[in-house]
Amino acid sequence: MPYDVALARPAEQIPAPTALPGGCRYDLKWDGYRVLGSVDADGAHLWSRHGTDLSATFPEITAALADQVTPGTVLDGELVAWRGGRLAFEVLQQRMGRGPRTAAAAARTAPASLVLFDVLELGGADVRPRAFDDRRALLVELAATWSPPLNLSPVTDDVEEATDWFEAYAPAGIEGLVVKGGAQPYRADRIWLKVKRRSVVDVVAGAVTGTLAQPREIVAGLLVDGELRIVGRTTALNPAARRSLATQLRPPAGEHPWPAALSPGALGRWGGRRDPVDVTLVEPFVVEVSADAAWSGTSYRHPLRFVRSRPDVPIDEARPPA
Repeated sequence: MPYDVALARPAEQIPAPTALPGGCRYDLKWDGYRVLGSVDADGAHLWSRHGTDLSATFPEITAALADQVTPGTVLDGELVAWRGGRLAFEVLQQRMGRGPRTAAAAARTAPASLVLFDVLELGGADVRPRAFDDRRALLVELAATWSPPLNLSPVTDDVEEATDWFEAYAPAGIEGLVVKGGAQPYRADRIWLKVKRRSVVDVVAGAVTGTLAQPREIVAGLLVDGELRIVGRTTALNPAARRSLATQLRPPAGEHPWPAALSPGALGRWGGRRDPVDVTLVEPFVVEVSADAAWSGTSYRHPLRFVRSRPDVPIDEARPPA
């Protein structure tokens, strides 16, 4: 992997135009895999942000980089897939870990795209020390000759336009905005800001970590085909939420559909844990949570935020997102 990537820290609202050095530049937050695409004398390569070589997994992207990008170039972007006019993260998940033969077939039946938003190396020269606005100008010039599956991510310095994007692109699965400073160099640190679109939804509290008297997190479920299935978990509950929930948690009245020790895989990435996670099963009831756009079709990939209990709502009214 040629470089470590720049990251973003969360912001609760869209920042004002002067919030970052050189003024704010508002980019879309794509729902996919962060990658670096590099082209050198040995050919084109695609790297995950953790250094995994994805070149053979997404051969259509690697081929496009080789055909359309000159050697000595490193680009930063997001690997995405579309289904029915909406970003489909699950398509990317299904393509991971395939061998060359099945990867080539998947590239034809479930093709990916690469949305690019920064250039780190050009003509063999490291351009990371240059301001974002300078790098963006270089990237726009490069993108003039691109065609799909390579795409240029849009950027605006108009906060009103960015606010419109935040609302208008939500139905397509765009998670929100990434905000960068026009004068910022590129550094492998949380130098940018990210604002995620969130909505309040109903889920079923079916278990907690901790105890009935001291719950720490809620394990959330939804009824799917009449079965209560695990779909996510909340962030750590604050003290007020713990006290409130403790008055409402009850042991299961009958047989519970979940085991008392959950595989971390049941909830995706759970703090990097590999061993089973012990939970306290509870009599299911509805709670409101704040969720971002990262619904995979079967679960929430990012932790939920507890809002309030809704024991008045029947659990069969808590349904998966449409």
